[in-house]
Amino acid sequence: MYTIISGDIISSTSLHPEHKKLLRNRLQALLEDLDRDFSVYGRIIKGDYIECYVPNVQDAMQVLLAIKSYVKAIPVDISNYDTKQRRAKSFREYGIRLALGFGNMQQIDIEEGILDGEAIYMSGRMINSTATHNTKRITIKNTLFFVSKDEQLNSKWEAILGLVDVLLSKATSRQSEVLYLRLTGASEKNISERLGIDQSVVNRHSTSVGWNAIEGVVDYFRKTF
Repeated sequence: MYTIISGDIISSTSLHPEHKKLLRNRLQALLEDLDRDFSVYGRIIKGDYIECYVPNVQDAMQVLLAIKSYVKAIPVDISNYDTKQRRAKSFREYGIRLALGFGNMQQIDIEEGILDGEAIYMSGRMINSTATHNTKRITIKNTLFFVSKDEQLNSKWEAILGLVDVLLSKATSRQSEVLYLRLTGASEKNISERLGIDQSVVNRHSTSVGWNAIEGVVDYFRKTF
């Protein structure tokens, strides 16, 4: 069995050109980080859609939440937005919609850029079914999804990810940045030095974003798979 993550940036079309460019550059940097830390093969499609093959199934939840927190941490200031501000606010609050597909794959050819099979079909369909690109009003209930052919497994992870979703939707940009660094293996001391903030501040951000609960979810996923 394989894990594929599909993701769609929320309200990306409402962002100003300079913010779209920033977003594309940051997404590319993210994929390079994930390749380095988890050997993930990732690609960006049409500037605001990503697909990631996670070779180690047990890493998939950690990668999913790392992507989510990274995008939430991207510094997009929407204070000068006018008519599109409400949609842009959805980006600031939620960042990205992600689906983790767990299933078979018929073909994975990194050199040719081919990902073909059940896992990517399921994750892609889930993202497409929850997209808000063509809707006048944005109503977002969930942004993190798990999909497989096992309905019992789906129900369990839907409940868990629903709770994680609530935690992350309330996270600030700085809290999200700290969370991303923790998910990619950095200690509080490392984060303190990297961000130039006191270690007690890092600890406070970790606590506020619910790091202990999130770490528990990642560990539980590893034990389950």
